[in-house]
Amino acid sequence: MKPVHVQVLVAATIFTSAFLLFLVQPLIAKQILPWFGGSAAVWSICMVFFQVVLLAGYAYADWTTRRLRVRTQARVHVALLLASLAFLPIVASARWKPGGAEDPALWILALLAVTIGLPYFLLSTTGPLVQSWVARTPWGAQVYRYFSLSNLASLASLLCYPLLVEPRSSVLQQAWGWSAAYVAFVLLCGGTTLYMARHWAAPAPAATDAPTPPAVKPRGTDYLLWLALPALGSWLLLAMTNHITQNVAAVPFLWVLPLSVYLLSFVLSFESDRWYRRAVFVPLAAAMLVLCAFGLQHRVGADIKFALPIYVVGLFALCMFLHGEMARLRPAPAWLTRFYLMLSLGGAIGGVSVGLVAPHVLPAYYELGIGLVLCGMVAAVLWRRRPIGIVASLAVAGCCAWFLSKQVQNDMRGQWRMERNFYGALLTSETRAGVKGPSRKMYHGSTKHGEQFLAPDLRREPTSYYGRNSGIGRAIAAAPLGPRRVGLIGLGVGTLAAYGRPGDVYRFYEINPAVFQLADREFSFLADSAAHIERVLGDARLSLQAEPPQRFDVLAVDAFSGDSIPVHLMTTEAMDVYLRHLQPDGVIAFHVSNRYLELAPVVERIAQAKGLYAALVDDAPSRLTGLDSSDWVIVARDPRVLLREPLRGATAGLEPRERLRPWTDDFNNLFQVLK
Repeated sequence: MKPVHVQVLVAATIFTSAFLLFLVQPLIAKQILPWFGGSAAVWSICMVFFQVVLLAGYAYADWTTRRLRVRTQARVHVALLLASLAFLPIVASARWKPGGAEDPALWILALLAVTIGLPYFLLSTTGPLVQSWVARTPWGAQVYRYFSLSNLASLASLLCYPLLVEPRSSVLQQAWGWSAAYVAFVLLCGGTTLYMARHWAAPAPAATDAPTPPAVKPRGTDYLLWLALPALGSWLLLAMTNHITQNVAAVPFLWVLPLSVYLLSFVLSFESDRWYRRAVFVPLAAAMLVLCAFGLQHRVGADIKFALPIYVVGLFALCMFLHGEMARLRPAPAWLTRFYLMLSLGGAIGGVSVGLVAPHVLPAYYELGIGLVLCGMVAAVLWRRRPIGIVASLAVAGCCAWFLSKQVQNDMRGQWRMERNFYGALLTSETRAGVKGPSRKMYHGSTKHGEQFLAPDLRREPTSYYGRNSGIGRAIAAAPLGPRRVGLIGLGVGTLAAYGRPGDVYRFYEINPAVFQLADREFSFLADSAAHIERVLGDARLSLQAEPPQRFDVLAVDAFSGDSIPVHLMTTEAMDVYLRHLQPDGVIAFHVSNRYLELAPVVERIAQAKGLYAALVDDAPSRLTGLDSSDWVIVARDPRVLLREPLRGATAGLEPRERLRPWTDDFNNLFQVLK
């Protein structure tokens, strides 16, 4: 085989492995998302798993290249490749559906390990292992360009999934398609492994008879920086993604932008030395450090028009600085696998710190401010031989620390309570000069989840999206006059309990225990209600599937106002579950108010597919009422139910959207309904 053909074979193997490596991440996350309430935290935990397994793969590559002969490496690797086929197809078993008492983070990690553990591990080993063999060839001097190629493949895969794969295939088709592609990868990687072991088991002879100078052995400081630089890159990626999607704008797919920028910085930094220029990126990174830190304690950092470009450009500048300096520190090929091991260890440390540790030790999203301070301190280590560089770096770090302290002070002064767990950060705040006097609100990130007026004569008044003229207010009023059973998916602050009468039963389903705690401690809707209040902790759909028929007169599904849409609550299969718990003349009310998604047509298509009737209630109250505009879609078996007072005259027909398929558990696509 000609050298150019060998290089193509190696490049194809590395590209395919990296492409499948990133393609499986959203694929498997989408499979398990419905089991954990559609929470954005599922993606964060998946990212931690992927980074830890990537670390294990790099450790395997480092150990085998140092302890085993090339031909022994090949035998072991081919055996593992064949063994990994036993994991196919990568379809998560229903046995892993949570019961509600498990720790979601640990459960997800275990589920991923038994579903895609070995295939993902072997995909992660391909890059460093094959590159270590390439280092033995005559073209081994260009080995680090293959790392750039692998990141380019990752970026292509990241963009390919939401644009090409998800809109055209069901979840099951995606799993089988990926599994078939993995079989092709096993054949390709196995062939490359055996060929390299046979022809390049020994290092390539030198091109000249002159003695080759020994490679410089890395020092302890090098190892420290190999660890710290990628750790901070990973830290900033997750922290800025959290900040943008939770505190700036709850826009679906916005997480793709930071990850694309992160991967692009790897591609440019390791493709060649021409892209990273200290004279450009060092001052740019310093300026963006200060600007990003300033935005955390100023309103400019929460306004999407300014915050999005600030933090995306800031992430790119900082990742180019971190990854560019890491590329400058890359060692001779003899230490290639150790370099990649430290790189992946750093990435795992950054991911675990933000994804697993921060939610348990920080009351709000302070990890971004901490990461910015750490960047300035690491810069001081990089410029340790330049006094001016040390002073400038510490000054930038001190400035970031000052803005972080101001952020904490502002939060403590402006917020009433803060809670944070696996499902995100919750906070309550008080407004003293509202339209109807003082009020208390609860937010999940940037999305309001309820409000209560604090004046004694107004505290039982329905507020925000739940006024008496809203869809849910009218649906409850139109229910039979006798004692009512009302089911509510999504607690918020418990506002809908204000409609409860003596003899009524209001059954709330909520997945986040912190929401129950805040609703009890900071709001009084549940305590003041005349109805009997029932509580169910856990994912609503899983809970309803396990319960006997509840015979609800009204079932409110209120879980779609944020960016992490729990799609499993808006599918044909979910509708079947709701109907089983509904009275023959009952209604299901879907709260579809969302700034970025047009969800009403989705409900209409599902209702149509099930032979049901749907109507929209669009409520736009006067600002003097203190209420928020809302859209509710009311679904019923009998069209005459939609003509009851006060629904009569308030409902409007829904225009079906062409080419919109009914969403199912196996096929759904948010891109189709972006506003």
